[in-house]
Amino acid sequence: MPVHGPLHRSRSALEAVAALAPPPDEFIVIADVPVTDQDLNGLPANTRITHVPFRSGPARARNAGAALADSRTLLFVDADVVIRPDTIERVRSLLDGQPDVSALFGSYDDRPADPSFLSQYRNLLHHFVHQQGCERASTFWAGLGAIRREAFEAVGGFDPRFSKPSIEDIELGCRIVGTGRSIRLVKDLQATHLKRWTATGILTTDLLQRGIPWTRLILSRRQAPKDLSLDRIARLSTIAAFTIIASAILAPWYPLAGFVTLGATLSLILLNLRFYSFLTRQRGLGFALGTIPWHGVFYLECGLAAALGTLLHLRDLLAPTRSPAA
Repeated sequence: MPVHGPLHRSRSALEAVAALAPPPDEFIVIADVPVTDQDLNGLPANTRITHVPFRSGPARARNAGAALADSRTLLFVDADVVIRPDTIERVRSLLDGQPDVSALFGSYDDRPADPSFLSQYRNLLHHFVHQQGCERASTFWAGLGAIRREAFEAVGGFDPRFSKPSIEDIELGCRIVGTGRSIRLVKDLQATHLKRWTATGILTTDLLQRGIPWTRLILSRRQAPKDLSLDRIARLSTIAAFTIIASAILAPWYPLAGFVTLGATLSLILLNLRFYSFLTRQRGLGFALGTIPWHGVFYLECGLAAALGTLLHLRDLLAPTRSPAA
């Protein structure tokens, strides 16, 4: 578990590890600040704390933890994720029963901890997308994901060039699958996300930390996944979102553009009707209606990230010494 900042901020996630039954063979925490004796209260007896000298990102931190581990299976958990008591048992059973699977991951559950509107929306979106995803996965998620040590070491672990939280887990999954190994999305392996989302956090994450780097990764590998946030519905929704903006801008000069705006808006809603129906069941119709503008912004960011990522990919082709994680 990589932890940025004081350990007490991750107390809920740490206590969830302490409540695992059966317990993990070992529990390794990678921290970038000093740890006090009080911070260790209530943690499993086999907890080990290792320090990184500065904030170097979760990729480097996870590699440092993996280097210390003795287990044949590495289970990664984020510091803002509360796992369920049977997680170890589930992971062991799944991997023992599927020897051809090199890695697996789960998803957030449908009970986000933070009650704010944006936090509920974002975490429920993550849950819904993963529940609709293909079980034969082409990426990986380190919020709650396990990898056999053999596969992890064969591909060299997480890429440390990702010096900030980004797509380091997605990129690792692509390399694992690229070697012919198999990754599974286990839809009922779930955990509670504690993160409080803000408008700034959403815009920064979707565009800079995930969207642009993922576009560059797709273009460099010349192969795009067809599920999760890149399925047909997502691509058509992105087109619809940009059509809404373009036609709305033209409407004062071209009245017929108003009908295009209306049609594109209806198309966006219909394309995502299953998601809005899910939100209605979970939080009510008013909540679902309130997410529509934010969902439109999400698709606008997807399109903008694709455009900017493509430009940066072209820059990389002209200057191949640049880091793809820059």
